[in-house]
Amino acid sequence: LGACKRKCQTVDAAGRPRAAGWWYDPTSRTAIVEAAQTNGLALLPPGGYHPFRLDTFGLGALLQDARDAGARRCLVGIGGSATNDGGFGLARSLGWRFVDGQGRDIPSWTGLETLTRIVPPAERRLFEELTIAVDVANPLLGREGASRVYGPQKGLLGDDIDRAEACLARLAAVACMQTGEDCSLWPGAGAAGGLGFGLTVFGGGKFRSGGELFIETSRLEGRMRRADLVITAEGAFDRQSLMGKGVGLVAGLAGRLGLPCLCLAGSVANVRGKFPWPAFRAEAIVPQIAALDAAMADPDGCLQRLAAKVAGGWCTLATSSVTPAKAGVHKQGCPGCPPARA
Repeated sequence: LGACKRKCQTVDAAGRPRAAGWWYDPTSRTAIVEAAQTNGLALLPPGGYHPFRLDTFGLGALLQDARDAGARRCLVGIGGSATNDGGFGLARSLGWRFVDGQGRDIPSWTGLETLTRIVPPAERRLFEELTIAVDVANPLLGREGASRVYGPQKGLLGDDIDRAEACLARLAAVACMQTGEDCSLWPGAGAAGGLGFGLTVFGGGKFRSGGELFIETSRLEGRMRRADLVITAEGAFDRQSLMGKGVGLVAGLAGRLGLPCLCLAGSVANVRGKFPWPAFRAEAIVPQIAALDAAMADPDGCLQRLAAKVAGGWCTLATSSVTPAKAGVHKQGCPGCPPARA
């Protein structure tokens, strides 16, 4: 892309100092920011912090650093978050104020149930164009929303989920009253614990599929047209994998091109219904190759063993493809193909 890496002093989701990286293309004056550089789940010790103690404040410093460097456009990828604050911390770092019924500033997103007014900063927009790259289509609230779908992965359990939902619902309601637009319903608003919602309301951002951006930028379709087999991967393949994530988009593109597609995953959940792609299969490390603890201890080795296991049978998958043009590419002796008849 021709972008150079920059460093910025900021904080992680728990407020601990951190030097986070971002990328800048001075020719197009475009910044590329990965939100997980500040609010990423991987930056925190497992189980070390409850989501009620975490927020997206650190992302604001990255965005302001990009603006100060001269960026007019910014692409923000928002996967892999530890937070569930609806972008509350981000907004506060950019100068937005959240006020309760007594006229007091609300210091934590867990106090949003008392929110009555949102006060914007003098400068509302950092960039001429802000693109939010998401890999899910979840709304902010409800059964498919941020707290109920992704909250348990981050440590929200039982009554915590109801409280988080109530806080984000109040945030969305007040924002809607003041702007006249309910951004909480937009597909992607629930991404990264509601950070998608926050970047639209407080940053003026527009959603774009991260997978589509990758496919477009890497010219993946042209590369796949020269292939006989497509291999993709996912940590945990489940129903969310089919809701806008990269693995689903890659499998869909393979299906349209008439190519067989294998997904190698850490685990594969019971996804109801048939896959929409005729020649698609998902294979799991757990429990086929190893138990969870063993897989976590040796992920490279487990992935290699899984790949070896499925490699022998991929031609069977290939011959079920709906595109006759791909028939005949498999030669005698190819692993998984039946022996040639006389």
